[in-house]
Amino acid sequence: MAMLMSAGGAAMADAPLVSLRPVARPSAADRITPEMRQTLAQVVAASEVTGHVGIVVADALTGEILDQHDADIPQPPASVTKAVTALYALEGLGANYRFQTRLFAKGAISDGILDGDLILVGGGDPNLVTDDLAVLAQRLKDAGLKEVRGAFQVYDGALPNLEEIDQEQLDYLGYNPAITGLNLNYNRVHFEWKKQGGNYSVTMDARSDNYRPDVTMAKMQIVNREVPTFTYTDGGNVDEWTVARGALGNGGSRWLPVRYPALYAGEVFATFARSHGIVLQAPVEVLDLPAGDVLATFESPPLSEVMRDMLKYSTNITAEAAGMAATEKRTGQKRGLRTSALGMTQWTKERAGIAPSFADHSGLSDASRISALDMVALLNADRAMGQLRPIMKDIAFKDEDNKRLKDHPATVLAKTGALNFVSSLAGYLRTAGGRDLTFAIFAADLDAREKGKLSGDEQPFGSISFNTNAKRLQQVLLQRWAVLADVDQ
Repeated sequence: MAMLMSAGGAAMADAPLVSLRPVARPSAADRITPEMRQTLAQVVAASEVTGHVGIVVADALTGEILDQHDADIPQPPASVTKAVTALYALEGLGANYRFQTRLFAKGAISDGILDGDLILVGGGDPNLVTDDLAVLAQRLKDAGLKEVRGAFQVYDGALPNLEEIDQEQLDYLGYNPAITGLNLNYNRVHFEWKKQGGNYSVTMDARSDNYRPDVTMAKMQIVNREVPTFTYTDGGNVDEWTVARGALGNGGSRWLPVRYPALYAGEVFATFARSHGIVLQAPVEVLDLPAGDVLATFESPPLSEVMRDMLKYSTNITAEAAGMAATEKRTGQKRGLRTSALGMTQWTKERAGIAPSFADHSGLSDASRISALDMVALLNADRAMGQLRPIMKDIAFKDEDNKRLKDHPATVLAKTGALNFVSSLAGYLRTAGGRDLTFAIFAADLDAREKGKLSGDEQPFGSISFNTNAKRLQQVLLQRWAVLADVDQ
């Protein structure tokens, strides 16, 4: 087994101050620093990353392991899980699959008047935003509808309904929303406050790029206290929040999760319909999809683009929706999140001969486990690089001050992952010499993470320094491999 740590070469000699002769670009061997001659164990020890660190780098063409450290220890992958989900969804649903959001008419239409019910039917689109509902409302008008005499219904049964992704997360975190078959704005509502004299003005809206419709299904009350910052109560079809006055300052905003996504989407759609003269009743959720004629449809971009954006922005709801949709396509049945994640676990065994354990499709739960060795095996599996590498995020090479190294000859396309006291990175590295590598770097201090959960803080003490050290270790390793892999060939 070839080992990158064994690569050798002399340090580059000092260049003359003035020379009329062309200066050759330093070879890979010339770029080796003393630190690069250290073993991985020495590199990890110097990083001050606590807990366990698992590292693997392999040749992407042959699968040969070039270097490793504690590679077989299963660790929480955090959002690196989304790389697995992307492959699972693309192969299960197809790169051209599109989520559909439709409007059904139940009843006869005459002269633009629907003598029956209008139904907003979700198709599981995790990335539907307010602007998209504005487009759908315009299409409804273009179809000739002027009036609805019956009820306005919403249907979200395309996916199993989840109140939140991970029950161990704090209630008010916008990245831990509900998931249903009808989602809007990643199932988050925008809360904004401004101080006016001794009081505050508060808005709750469904803003996106072009619109900011107010909503009533999420309410906020300011309470005279210091802690907790937020409390949540299920008001029966209404999200009722309180916020501590002592935490508000002079003004600000943040996204809060929505627990009734279908009603949220219905209220926003009704606002746009009303702007076209189509007045709808308050939305009512229905459990069964009624038969009816399709009046208008909004389609998502193809799944390949949806997965690219998911890997770039690390949207949890996108991963969960795509993963559950892929499981349904494979099994012919709707599965809950945990069962769907188990299906993805079994698929990885068939796909790459590995045995991880996934608790979800996003990596938000720290109950998931995969070793660095197994992650690299999946990345190196047949056709995996061709599907994943083009949609992965560019990872910049950075110096010790966290500034981007311009014109670095190597490139990295990978997926990052982070939870409190968990940091991960996995993907593909192409060296200056054109050699393709696969790698995985998993770091987790689970004892510190458990203590952090007990504190109830969104960012427990020590979590930022852990992440900083882990990110720096990733950079050291990437820059090490970018040089040594070319020497080691």
